[in-house]
Amino acid sequence: MHVIVATDGSKQSLAAAKYLKKLGDPSLITDVSVIAVVRPLAPVGFADDLTEPRPRAGEPKFASFREAAEHAVQVVADALSGWGPKVHKRIRSGSPANELIKAATQLDAGLIVVASGSRGISETVLMGSTAQRVQQYAPCPVLVVRPAPRKRAARRR
Repeated sequence: MHVIVATDGSKQSLAAAKYLKKLGDPSLITDVSVIAVVRPLAPVGFADDLTEPRPRAGEPKFASFREAAEHAVQVVADALSGWGPKVHKRIRSGSPANELIKAATQLDAGLIVVASGSRGISETVLMGSTAQRVQQYAPCPVLVVRPAPRKRAARRR
């Protein structure tokens, strides 16, 4: 089975890939494609939560959205390396949900793994949820990995 793991450069997308590694059976998964989708003319850049900050404040970490996407794909691919299935790194351009659905069809994927809530509420309201659109229109099952619940501080009495 071919599995697609989507990354948007967020820590949540890396956590989703690690969840697949913990949950999935590497004897049944032959290939994993780690896919990042760069949106041309996007008002918000590609997330870069997987890189340590540069020493100088304000200095950009990457020269382009594509470079940030390539780095995110590499980080997620590294997290999956040595697990068993062959890992492919792919960058696509367009609408994230549409590109993930097209990739699933083209690669005859058996599963898509996508993080939920990785870019924050403001972008979800403005752009809609990629995870929701993928699970609604994908040609295969979709594993939506939600963020781990935050621990609440103990109440003072």
